[in-house]
Amino acid sequence: MRIFDTHAHLLDEQFDADREELLSSLPAAGIAHVMEACCDEAGIDRVVALVERVPYFFGSAGVHPHSADEFRPETLDHIKDALTRERMVAIGEIGLDYHYDFSPRDVQRDCFDAQLALAAKLHRPVIIHDREAHGDTMDLLRRYRGDLSGVMHCFSASCEIAKECIDLGLYIAFGGALTFKNAVHQWEIAGKLPLDRLLIETDCPYMTPVPFRGTRNDPRRIVLTLSKLSELRGLDPETLAETLFENSFKAFGLR
Repeated sequence: MRIFDTHAHLLDEQFDADREELLSSLPAAGIAHVMEACCDEAGIDRVVALVERVPYFFGSAGVHPHSADEFRPETLDHIKDALTRERMVAIGEIGLDYHYDFSPRDVQRDCFDAQLALAAKLHRPVIIHDREAHGDTMDLLRRYRGDLSGVMHCFSASCEIAKECIDLGLYIAFGGALTFKNAVHQWEIAGKLPLDRLLIETDCPYMTPVPFRGTRNDPRRIVLTLSKLSELRGLDPETLAETLFENSFKAFGLR
């Protein structure tokens, strides 16, 4: 069984004590590939270094909405340069977060728009973060209709929005929250959407699936999300894993 964890933060300080041991354990656990998602400009070079060192990793470069107030015009050049490196394939994690509002909302929107424009220009996939900002997120995505590809990370909006995102050229990713007892709304959406547009992810060290909720997450626990999705879709985990693996390559424009 081959699994692609399409969103991880293994450079997070929570992994500092055992990162190398964890990385070396992933292939034996069936984790064939991992997408390391960048969150701020300071992290771009660290992601590049990780991807160049670990052959089964891919990486993104971008500025998360939490760090939008640190975004500068020159940041786009840094992102562009990173994307010239092998296995640096996406712009992200980018988007809007109106839950924490760590950056002013107008600043978040400008930062997001600038990076979407760059992705459209370079024909690169995006990794989208949308938390409690569905209206403004969709308004900005619609500006780039016809030029979008990539992933709606940790999807939490409605089935109607999911279908529109798919129409815009995006894939829908589900993480550990799919295993939560109160995730009835997500179960319904994951059961209805076209199978060829679905992905799974960990968002580790966050969003740990049941029964380990409340502890540090890592890519090996993605099998719990896979198991829940296989239950919802009525498919055996091995068949589903292969479909999701192929979807992941298509979502990120990989061969």
